[in-house]
Amino acid sequence: MDAGLLVLRLVTGLLLAGHGVQKVSFRLGGSGLAGGAEEFRRDGFRGGRITAVVAGASQIGAGLFLAAGLLTPPAAMAAMGVMTVAGTVKRHKGLWVQNDGYEYPAVLVAAFAALALTGPGRWSLDRALDLDPWPLWVVLCALLAGPVSGLLTRAVLHRPATDTERKHSAQAAE
Repeated sequence: MDAGLLVLRLVTGLLLAGHGVQKVSFRLGGSGLAGGAEEFRRDGFRGGRITAVVAGASQIGAGLFLAAGLLTPPAAMAAMGVMTVAGTVKRHKGLWVQNDGYEYPAVLVAAFAALALTGPGRWSLDRALDLDPWPLWVVLCALLAGPVSGLLTRAVLHRPATDTERKHSAQAAE
């Protein structure tokens, strides 16, 4: 079981961190901070650079903490939050990833929830620092607060498309 948790933590954590690096830099195929800000603008979010920095930093931090198995429930909470936002962006395209749907963010939210529930395993910094197992109330709070914080972020930062933006979007799709 510990080997499986290590693999799950390393793969999902490092991929999430890498995705965050792409949001704020040209590394790993990213478009730099300006490109990250533009991505959020296209997806209907306000805040520009600060939104990209906060999202990127959340992904990098949560991903690295999960990979290390450090502060696992809070790290899973942050990761679930940013991936819930990603899922809301893709929701209108349906479930399946081949249609750019929310399948992949949903799988990551489930994986991070599983890590919060099971703990990071023996080969983790939580275990080395004697933080594991986490109290159930902490885990349950993380499971609730992650997706709720993502939905609140969406509600606060997302702005409805203007008529002009909808018109340009429809023309681009033709």
